[in-house]
Parts: sequence; C-alpha cells; structure tokens
Amino acid sequence: MTDHVLYRKHRPKTFGGVLGQDHVVKILKNALKLDRVAHAYLFSGSRGTGKTSVARILARAINCEKNEPCNSCQTCVDFMSGRTLDLVEIDAASNRGIDEIRAIRDAANFLPVSAKRKVYIIDEVHMLTKEAFNALLKTLEEPPSHVVFILATTEPEKVPETISSRCQHLRFYRLSDEVASESIFKVAKAEGFEIEPEAAETLALFSEGSLRDAMNLLGQVSVLAGGKSSEIKAGDVRVFFGAPAQSAVSELVSAIGEKDSKRAFECLRSAFKDGSDPRIFTKILIRDFRNKFLGVLNGGPEIQNFPADRLERVLLILLDTSSARLFSPHRELPLELAVHKIIRET
Repeated sequence: MTDHVLYRKHRPKTFGGVLGQDHVVKILKNALKLDRVAHAYLFSGSRGTGKTSVARILARAINCEKNEPCNSCQTCVDFMSGRTLDLVEIDAASNRGIDEIRAIRDAANFLPVSAKRKVYIIDEVHMLTKEAFNALLKTLEEPPSHVVFILATTEPEKVPETISSRCQHLRFYRLSDEVASESIFKVAKAEGFEIEPEAAETLALFSEGSLRDAMNLLGQVSVLAGGKSSEIKAGDVRVFFGAPAQSAVSELVSAIGEKDSKRAFECLRSAFKDGSDPRIFTKILIRDFRNKFLGVLNGGPEIQNFPADRLERVLLILLDTSSARLFSPHRELPLELAVHKIIRET
C-alpha cells in the first residue's frame, strides 16, 4: 500500500461519500433533480478538497438514470474506467495552449457517442494561456446543449472574469480537523490497522484541510508504524513530523501559565535537543491554545492561569511568530522570543 494508492482507493464515488462540501453537494443534487444542470461550472478551492472527485461524480450523475450515480450501469462503468469518448479530462498545467482548446471546441460540436451529454473536465484551468482562454470563451458563450464543462482551479482569481461569469461558481472549503480526523479513522480501519486518537488529530492538523494530504500522510506514517495489522501511535506521528512529545507541550504550557521563565526555557531546550522542529512546536501550541480559547468562549469553565483575554494575547503572539520564522537565521529563535514575550507581557 502506498500513500498515492491509498488516496485513490478511497476517493469518493458518490455524492454521499463527499466530505466537508455539503453546500456543493446540495446544489448539484438539486440541479440534477430539477433538470437544471448548468452548461459550465467553475470549481475552486485549495488542493485536496474534492474538486476533481466531485467533477467525476457529477459527470456520471448527468448521464446516469439516477441522480446519485449508480456506478453499475454501462455508462457509469465506462466513465469510471475511462473507456468512453464522452468524458474528457485535461490538465491545463501541461495542456495550456490554444491548439488543445481549439481541439476541444471542435470536438464539442459532435454529439455524444453513447452518453446523454459530453463532459469536459479542465483541471488547473487558471494555467491556460490568454489565447486559450479566448478560444474557450467562444464555446462558453454559445455552448452546445449536449456538452457540460467543469473547470477546476486552486487560484480562481487568475481565471478571467469573462470565463468565470459564464460559469456557475462553486467554492470548495478546506476540511475541518474534525472531519479530516474522522476520515483518517475510517480509512485506517478499512485498511486493517488501528490509530490512536491523538495520532489521527495530529495527522489532520498537518493535512491543513486537504483530504488528499491526509491520506498521503496516513500512508507514509503507516509504513513507519509497520504496515497492516499494526497500530499507529501518537509517538510514530511525532517522530515523522519532528513534533514534541505531548508531555513537553503540557510542561511548556504549564510553565507559561505560571510565568516561570526558567522552567519554560528548560523545556524548550530539552525539546530541541530531542529533535523537535520549532515550526512544528509552534503549530501545535497554536492548536492547543486555540482549543482552550474556543472552549472558554463557548461557555466552558475558566482555565487556571488562562482567562480568555490572556489566551487571546497568547495566540496573537504565536501567530506573529509563525510569520517571523520566515526571516530568522536561527530556527529556534522566533519561538524562544515568543515564549519570553508571552511570559513578560500577558
């Protein structure tokens, strides 16, 4: 099992399997139900949020007898296997010229071979040249009734307004850590190995809202843990990322709470000596203090040494640290300065 196979293996095949994009799924399912599918869609969002997966699901749903593709009829099978001329996928990063778009424009005029409608999926559409966009515009202005275009991009601001205004624009959100963590648990179980809750939460944190990245990281960490029939422990994930032990994080938070500068810096020195990455340490501290902050704001009990206003100041200092590290000649210095400032000023 490789990380790439893991992601592809568990790619959603129906609208019901799409995670974290309920608004997109609802719009598309209603459009199918009401027979109001747009002639062109623009899917935008960060990497790994499901744009291509949803585009493929929509392509099958348009041509399947059911609004939720059955994945068993001949059309669905042909679309899933790539054995059809009625579904064309293009990577605009490597096919960005006017000749490629002219070929699409000419082919779009012909009726589908076996499906009800032809579907063209153009990934990373923002990479097209100006001339290619102009050629595509002519087709979008007067689209054949038997064609649907699905344009996907991570940078919608680079898509000309003349193009985006002729598409129904659906925005894909980054997945929450909770949704990503739940997905990691399910995939791990399906693959035959256990994973500790803290390990799943840490993987979700470092996937940064990308389900594809979460699956890739899970695949890599599972190899570190020993493959199938093994348990992925929080320690395995910490080793993989260069993250500090949870005990080190708790000790530092306690020292900050008590304004004990000596103990705080002893904790930092020990963690760095053990190989902890200061950038990762900062990221985990931000996560922990954010959880405390939200807990208090949501009506939870006050945390000893950390009232809401202090938690807010701590988070602002740590966020400044995340930016400052880009310019520091010493990897440890931004976090050391942040801890000193937190103890002195909050």
